[in-house]
Amino acid sequence: PAGDGAVLVGAGDIAACPPTNAQITAALLDRIAGTVFTTGDNAYENGTAAEYAECYHPSWGRHRARTRPSPGNHEYHSSGAAPYFTYFGDAAGPAGRGYYSFNVGSWHVISLNSNVAAGAGSAQIEWLRTDLAAHETRCAVAYWHHPVFSSGSHGNDRTMAEIWRVLDSAGVDLVINGHDHNYERFAPQDYLGNARPDGIREIVVGTGGASLRAFRTAQANSEVRNSTTLGVLKLTLGATSYTWEFVPQPGATFADAGSADCME
Repeated sequence: PAGDGAVLVGAGDIAACPPTNAQITAALLDRIAGTVFTTGDNAYENGTAAEYAECYHPSWGRHRARTRPSPGNHEYHSSGAAPYFTYFGDAAGPAGRGYYSFNVGSWHVISLNSNVAAGAGSAQIEWLRTDLAAHETRCAVAYWHHPVFSSGSHGNDRTMAEIWRVLDSAGVDLVINGHDHNYERFAPQDYLGNARPDGIREIVVGTGGASLRAFRTAQANSEVRNSTTLGVLKLTLGATSYTWEFVPQPGATFADAGSADCME
């Protein structure tokens, strides 16, 4: 088990107006210390400056000073996701790019952008290779919006499959996504979806406040699924291991928790 480690906590698919549901999940964050992440679609429907001010800011916005976000497709309904970059400023990485990295405790954390080119030879994947080479750590996690694997209404999305392959080859342990409005945890697998104990574990946590959606066909290696509970994912990051915990909205009975060692 991870023991006393740094905390990374968050979700995606967060704030529509009025931000009734986003207030529910923001209240969960109120009680959890640590760095907050978002896995995109932070402000509905179009990621406008007004929507960030009126929907996101009154809820998750009170945690903005400790938030390291990523953008979703709804951010890009506004040209270049400009209001997203303006709202989060330096916390979102270099303006306009949408991918960056930082450290939490002994962990390397990578926030990526599934709304821009991410294939072989793209600027993002070349940046990622350089970043991983410069931050060789025992434990690492990456997050972005569109999941490579999902049993939700959007299903599998190969946009970030090459990114997954690069992360896997560098020994990254965990990938966190949003986009599908549900919670789903997968067993470790490779970028093709083959179960592999030394692969990457993916958790989809599109439960930040947007209307939840039912699952379609269960994908291979899917271990836990819930589409009726808002909540946030709390990761406790130890020196050589981590624990995950889905923290549900008040009154809900669904929970998911576990631990794993980082890849050698």
